[in-house]
Amino acid sequence: MAQPAGGDGGSKEEIVVVDLEQSEVDDAPPAMRRQDSLYAAATRAAGASRHGRDGWARTLRLAFQCVGILYGDIGTSPLFVYSSTFRDGVGHPDDLLGALSLIIYSFLLFTVIKYVYIALRANDDGDGGTFALYTLISRHAKVSLIPNQQAEDELVSNKYNRGEPPATLRRALWMKELLETNKAVKISLFLLTMLATAMVISDAILTPAISVLSAVGGLKEKAPYLTTDEIVWITVGILVVLFAIQRFGTDKVGYLFAPVILLWLLLIGGVGVYNLIKYDTGALRAFNLKYIIDYFRRNKKKGWVSLGGILLCFTGTEALFSDLGYFSIRSIQLSFGFGLVPSVLLAYIGQAAYLRVHPEDVANTFYRSTPVSLFWPTFILALAASIIGSQAMISCAFATISHSQTLSCFPRVKILHTSRQYSGQLYIPEVNYLLCLGACLVTIGFKTTVIIGEAHGICVVLVMIVTTLLLTIVMLLIWKISIWWIAVFFIVFMSSELIYLAAILYRFAHGAYVPVAMSAVLMAVMIVWHYVHVKKYSFELEHSVPRDKVKELLGRRDIQRVPGIGLFYNELVQGIPPVFPHLIEKIPSIHSVLIFVSMKHLPVPSVDMSERFLFRQVDREDYKVFQCVARYGYRDPFEEAKDFVGKLVEYLQYYIRDVNLYGVGSEPMLMQSSSYRSCRAESFGTHEKPSVKAVYAEEMLTPAESFSEHTRQPSGKSKLFTQFQEDKMNVVEMMKIQQEQQAILEEMDKGVVYIFGESEVVAKPHSSLLKKIVVNYLYSFLRKNSRNGEKMMSVPRRQVLKVGISYEI
Repeated sequence: MAQPAGGDGGSKEEIVVVDLEQSEVDDAPPAMRRQDSLYAAATRAAGASRHGRDGWARTLRLAFQCVGILYGDIGTSPLFVYSSTFRDGVGHPDDLLGALSLIIYSFLLFTVIKYVYIALRANDDGDGGTFALYTLISRHAKVSLIPNQQAEDELVSNKYNRGEPPATLRRALWMKELLETNKAVKISLFLLTMLATAMVISDAILTPAISVLSAVGGLKEKAPYLTTDEIVWITVGILVVLFAIQRFGTDKVGYLFAPVILLWLLLIGGVGVYNLIKYDTGALRAFNLKYIIDYFRRNKKKGWVSLGGILLCFTGTEALFSDLGYFSIRSIQLSFGFGLVPSVLLAYIGQAAYLRVHPEDVANTFYRSTPVSLFWPTFILALAASIIGSQAMISCAFATISHSQTLSCFPRVKILHTSRQYSGQLYIPEVNYLLCLGACLVTIGFKTTVIIGEAHGICVVLVMIVTTLLLTIVMLLIWKISIWWIAVFFIVFMSSELIYLAAILYRFAHGAYVPVAMSAVLMAVMIVWHYVHVKKYSFELEHSVPRDKVKELLGRRDIQRVPGIGLFYNELVQGIPPVFPHLIEKIPSIHSVLIFVSMKHLPVPSVDMSERFLFRQVDREDYKVFQCVARYGYRDPFEEAKDFVGKLVEYLQYYIRDVNLYGVGSEPMLMQSSSYRSCRAESFGTHEKPSVKAVYAEEMLTPAESFSEHTRQPSGKSKLFTQFQEDKMNVVEMMKIQQEQQAILEEMDKGVVYIFGESEVVAKPHSSLLKKIVVNYLYSFLRKNSRNGEKMMSVPRRQVLKVGISYEI
C-alpha cells in the first residue's frame, strides 16, 4: 500500500490476516485445517489449562507421573522436620502438639490453599512459576524493559487473554498505568522476578544435597562404624547418578519414579497410623489451634526461631507451580488431594505420637519411629524417595531457566525438548552439569543436614514471598474478584511468610547465607546480561539505517549480486541494523534474495505457525530485500535451520502474492492501532479462496515500522477460483506473481547462507568504572561462554557468514 503524502502521522497501515468460513475448513484436508491460537482458545474450556481438554485416561496418566516428579520433595520432608525443629530436644510434652499443629496448618495454608487452589489458577495457559506470572502480567501491561513491542503482537497476545475485560476496569486501569509509567515499579518487578529465579535455581542445588544426605544418614542405625566422610561420599555418588539420568527426559523419569513414590507414601502413611494407634492417639488434639498459642506462650523466642524447622514441611511447593507446564491442573489436584496430603499428614501425626513416649529420639525421629522389621524396606524407599524428591526442583530449574532465556534474562544455553507431546518437558545439559557440581560441593563442604536445612529454608520463603506479590498484581490487574478478597489474601499470606522469613534470618550465619550468596551470583549474571541486551538493542534502534540510506546502498553500481538466499540474522525488529552498511562497505555484494530475520519471543506460551511470520519489503522490488520477524512463545522450540528456511520461504511466497494483489506491506509505515476496523476482500492462491480481513490502524501504539501478517489457509472450490480470477485480476498479473514466487524457489535451490551480525559491545570511554566492569568484562565473559546463534539453530558451519561490528554504549 502506498504511503499517503504528508507523513503527518495520520497514515494508516493495513495488516492482512487470512480467514476461512467454517464450511471451507470442513471441506479442507485434515492436515491443512486451521489450528491457530484463536481456534485453540475457542475450544479450550473456561479456566482450563492447555491440558484441560484431556480425558480422564490422560488425566490419570499425568496424575501418576505427578507423583514421581512433583511430590518427592514434599513427601520426604518427614525425614528431617522434627529434628530441625527441636535442635535442643523437646522441652515440654505439649510442645510436640504445638509443633504438630503448626505443621498441619502451615502445610494446609501454603501448600493446599495458596498453591494448589489459588496459584495454579494463575497459570499462563498451562505454565506456572514466577516467570509465567511475569509474562502473564506483561500481556496486560507493558512492563518489558526491552523496547521491541509491536502493535501486531497484540493480535496474538489478545487471543490468550480470551477477549475478557480485565478485572474491575477502574482498578485495572490504575494498576496498568502504574506498571507502565513508573520505571521504578518496572525495575522492581523485574528484580523481584530475578530474585525468585535465582532462589529456585539455588534450591535445585540444595534440595538434592539435603534429601539424599538425610536418607543416607540412616545407615548409621545399622552400621554405626561408618564415618561422616564415608556417608558424604556415598551421597555424592548417588547425586552424580541422579543428574546423569536427567538426559532421558521427564516423561521417562516420571514413569520410573512414580511407583517408588507411591510405595513411599503408602509406607509413611501406614507407619503413621501404626504409631498413632500404638503410642498416643491424643496426638490428634493438635488439630486444636490453642496448642499453637500455648507453644509460643511457653517457648517465646525459642518457639519463634523453631519456625525455621517447621517451614521445611512445605518445601517443594514452588515446584508444584513451576512444573505445571509438565502436567495439568486437574492431574495435580487429583493426585495431591487423594495421595500426598493424607500420607504426609499421617506421617507427621504418627511421629508426634511416638515422640510423646520417646522424646529422647527426636534427633533421629523418622528411623527410630519405624518398626524394626521394616527398617531395611523403609531405608531403601527413603533413599529412593530422597533421590526422586530432588527431581522436582531440578525440573523446576530447567523450566525457569528456559523461560528466563526467552526474556533475554539468561545467557544462551542449549535447551532440549524431551517430549513431543508436552513441550514443557525440558533438559538443559550445561545447567544440569552446574547443578550437579553445586550439589556435590555443598554436600562435601557442609557434611550435615542442619546447615543445609537452614539454607534450604530461606530459598523456600523468599520464592513464596515473591509469588505472593506477583499473584496480588495478577488479582488486581486481571482477575475480576472483590478488592476485599485480594486484601485478605495479601495480608494473610504476606504476614505469615514474613514471620517465617524473620525466623530463618535469625540464624543467617548458620547456613542461610549459602543460598543468598549463590543467588547473588545468579542475579548478577541475569541482570548484567539483560542490562547490556537492553542497552545494545536501544543503540541499534537509535542507529537503525534510514530508508534513504538503504536505497543509496542498494543503488550503488559496485554492488554485486550473489546467487542464492541470504538470511541476515539480527535482533532489531523495527528497522535495518547498523551492521548492514558495515557489511556492504567490507563486502560490496548482496544475495539475489536478502532477508533480514529477527527472532522474537512474545509474552505468550505459544505462537501458532500461521501467525509466526511478519514480512515487510525493505525497498526496491527488483532487489528482493525483505525484513522478517519470526515470533515465538516461551514454550516454542526453535526449528532446525533447514525446516525454518522452508517455512519462511513458504510464507514469503504468500506475502509476495498479497503485495502484488493489494500493495499491502510494500511500504514501511507506522502501525497506529488499538481498535480495528475490518473489511472483506478476497485472496488468490493456487486452488484457494480464503477471505481476507484488512485491519487498519487508528490510534498510536508504538513508533515502530509495521509489518504485514500472513497466514496460509486451505482452499475452496474451483468455481470460486474461476469467479475470483474473472472479477479481480487478469492473466498478466497471475503470471507476474507466479514468476516472482518461482524466482524465490530457484534462488533457494542455489543455496542459503546464514549471515549473523556479531556485535561486540564496549562501554563508552567516559563511562563510570562500574559500567566498564559490567560491560567490558562481565558481559564479555558471559557472551564468550554462551552458545552462539548458529549453534542454537544447528546451522551447518559451511553455510555461516559472521559480520563483526563494535558498539559503544
